[in-house]
Amino acid sequence: MEHSELFPDEVERVLSARTFRTFPLDDLRPAAVLVPLLVREGEWSVLLTRRTEHLPHHKGEISFPGGAVHAEDASLAATALRENEEEVGVPVEKVQLLGRLDDFYSVHGYHVVPFVGIFPPSPRFRVNRDEIAELIEAPLADCAEPERWRRENWRHRGRVEEVFFLQVAGNEVWGLTAAILRQFMQCCGLIKI
Repeated sequence: MEHSELFPDEVERVLSARTFRTFPLDDLRPAAVLVPLLVREGEWSVLLTRRTEHLPHHKGEISFPGGAVHAEDASLAATALRENEEEVGVPVEKVQLLGRLDDFYSVHGYHVVPFVGIFPPSPRFRVNRDEIAELIEAPLADCAEPERWRRENWRHRGRVEEVFFLQVAGNEVWGLTAAILRQFMQCCGLIKI
């Protein structure tokens, strides 16, 4: 699917047609993130956040809106939508969920389920400055350029892990966020790396 053909109905069709990988929770803490899509002047982008420097975990890192499951969350999708509203201010009812991606695990002990959603046209952001230092709109056309990506092998707890990096919108996206974005782009046929 070419970038110009990436419409919500097509993304929803692609995501619903695939079998996503799951794995048991074991001793990991359940969490969910939203991969938010938006369109500005006819160009599709994904919204990323830069976390503030004073947070106890992932300070200054680029991530998707998301976080740990709370007892009141009805589902993992509800967690992703609640966290998105808390962090960037787009109300739950304004986000159209298009599907989900594979389960991921975080080296920090989280079992993360990513959901893909689309924001309404010209969304109004209400950024939680306690958690989020900056919003980054990364054009999907830029994310699809193979030369922006690189991979490294890192050793963690005795295993070698493949870690992806993406240079986009003047920032380096890496780790779990890059892995989730890479999978989304692959599912939609936008990259082959």
